[in-house]
Amino acid sequence: MIVKANELRELTETELVKKKGETSEELFNLKVQVSTQQTTNVGRIKTLRRELARVNTIIKEKKLLLGAR
Repeated sequence: MIVKANELRELTETELVKKKGETSEELFNLKVQVSTQQTTNVGRIKTLRRELARVNTIIKEKKLLLGAR
């Protein structure tokens, strides 16, 4: 499931950090599965990397907004 940036902006910073951890863990597990040939779903890696980048971007945006106040 692809998470849109607008949906991420509605989350609190704590929820974003939790989402970042979950996405990172899922990405790691998927990479291990691909390397051990337990799955062939390599397209999901690209999706997870982009989702992780979105989460990191939103976290940074929120920190910058809080610092500007």
